[in-house]
Amino acid sequence: MSELLEPPLGLYVHLPWCVRKCPYCDFNSHVHKGALPEGDYIAALLADLEADLPLVRPRRVDSIFIGGGTPSLFSAESIALLLDGIRARLELAPGAEVTLEANPGTIEHGRFAGYYAAGVNRVSLGAQSFNARQLAVLGRIHGVADTERAVGELRAGGFTNFNLDVMHGLPEQTVANANEDIARALELGPPHLSHYQLALEPGTVFHERPPVLPEEEVAQEIESTTHARLLEAGYQQYEISAWARPGHECRHNLNYWEFGDYLGIGAGAHGKVTDARGGTLSRTLKTKQPREYLERARLGTLQNTMAEVPVEERPFEFMLNVLRLPAGFSVGQFEARTGLPLTAASPGLERAEARGLLERSGARWQPTPLGRRFLNDLQSMFLPVRA
Repeated sequence: MSELLEPPLGLYVHLPWCVRKCPYCDFNSHVHKGALPEGDYIAALLADLEADLPLVRPRRVDSIFIGGGTPSLFSAESIALLLDGIRARLELAPGAEVTLEANPGTIEHGRFAGYYAAGVNRVSLGAQSFNARQLAVLGRIHGVADTERAVGELRAGGFTNFNLDVMHGLPEQTVANANEDIARALELGPPHLSHYQLALEPGTVFHERPPVLPEEEVAQEIESTTHARLLEAGYQQYEISAWARPGHECRHNLNYWEFGDYLGIGAGAHGKVTDARGGTLSRTLKTKQPREYLERARLGTLQNTMAEVPVEERPFEFMLNVLRLPAGFSVGQFEARTGLPLTAASPGLERAEARGLLERSGARWQPTPLGRRFLNDLQSMFLPVRA
């Protein structure tokens, strides 16, 4: 065994409610009508965090990500209470990244200024497309003008760091449509752009009633032409679906992909915690249904299901994340984050290298262009062999 070291620590906060469930969404999100229980939920989140503190003290937090659902349904006052409560319980690194997800259709005038004053310093805006017909097919509650207005609002509120989510491979999408989406996104000047392909996930409306998606050849042309456009515009692909101008990579998500640690608080939130002294890695999971989560918080019976990652599964868990990065990983990183010598992953590494999916340079291993294209196949090579 190698020495297991504590990696950087992030905090994920889940706000589970939204106005409408999108037909492609498999996240733990729930439609809520009427007034949100903001005060009760913030109190529950802070009780949840309090219960998790023994897992991570005295470590400091490098990033916070407030996701959902639609976090921008919560008022700036509620977000301020949340962040004040977090800062009272955990040390934040100087300049910690604090991201809030927002739906362009839920932004009232002046709300971004309130989020900025509360301590949020990065916004992730779910644009998804700049085609009105595509937005309707995707079930989005916003229009193209709402996205443009939201970017103006966040800039007026003080934000210089923001992300736009843009999907591709949409129902009946053409190469021209996809490139027009990228062109419209670039006009708004986001420092970061998440560009990912629509997937028909189990449990979603689209999985049950699949729409007509572009043929594989069209999907590949969409990807190659839009990627070329992003490179030409000065963005770098630092993860399979993430592009950024230099210095604007999402530090919170990068920590996930580098197999870092994170606490997860809120209904259905996941976490990963390293106990270097005990030599263990554990996954955590919170009560999924918001109503039950709130009731348990009221009764003081919040649940945190912990499951240790077996030693034989650590190489796969590591590769599942880090192989999403074109930069790959170093031998030292593998050994520090898994507590194992690199020989624990040798069978998978040898097969992947032989098939041209991985290449090594000194102490680093990186996915090849072929490996990035067939990422699922590459990751599966590290699944533990069952007796």
